Amino acid sequence: MAELVVTLAPSSPIPLYHQISDQLEAAIGNGGLQKGEFLPSEIDLAVAWGVSRPTVRRAIQELVDRGMLVRRRGVGTQVVTDQVRRRVRLSSLFDDLVADGRSPTTRVLRCDTVEADEAVAAELEVDPGSPILLLERVRSAGDIPLAIMRNWLALEGGDDITATSLQTAGLYDLLRRRGIQPRIARQVIGAKAASAEEAAILDLPPGSPLVTMHRVMQDHSGKSIEVGDHVYDAAHYSVETTVVGS
Repeated sequence: MAELVVTLAPSSPIPLYHQISDQLEAAIGNGGLQKGEFLPSEIDLAVAWGVSRPTVRRAIQELVDRGMLVRRRGVGTQVVTDQVRRRVRLSSLFDDLVADGRSPTTRVLRCDTVEADEAVAAELEVDPGSPILLLERVRSAGDIPLAIMRNWLALEGGDDITATSLQTAGLYDLLRRRGIQPRIARQVIGAKAASAEEAAILDLPPGSPLVTMHRVMQDHSGKSIEVGDHVYDAAHYSVETTVVGS
């Protein structure tokens, strides 16, 4: 990247960290810092700008808090790329990424038949202990992890949904190929702080903001087919709705 220059006025009543964050924000806005570009290390920036490392860290944190920069553990600080703005509709993240011109990739963590616990059994309307399919995977856009996705499926003979098939297609597309038509879903969208495990998987600092989604999907006959618990990196993901006045 080109040298990142800031002009500071130490005698100004405006704190140095705020002067830096304002100029970094302007650089992001005018293209001086490109989307996806990584900043030099805090130490290098502190030396280049003649300020302390805590000053640089606070300036960067201001832009992290505004959703303009994201810190990735072991990687560095990066200018946020365009968010995936997902409309509230019955679709898979894989399909939404393709429609948005992104390149979805999937890392499958689990694809196993398990016994339904009481909570999942109630939502799938099956008996506790019934065999169901548990899927866990990490969905990325290119090399940026976006989401940890956990789904439970009330499918007989579900072993034909494999880790390999999940790497190349969205879950709902795979269901349609089986003759199962996702029809309607009840979902709850919320937020949480990333646990240590979630942060490690998504390459984020622990405590980073995540968007959460819990979904129960039914087919055209009204039968509950799928339960999903997903978490998304809030720096790269938002949910879009349309509200109509009465």
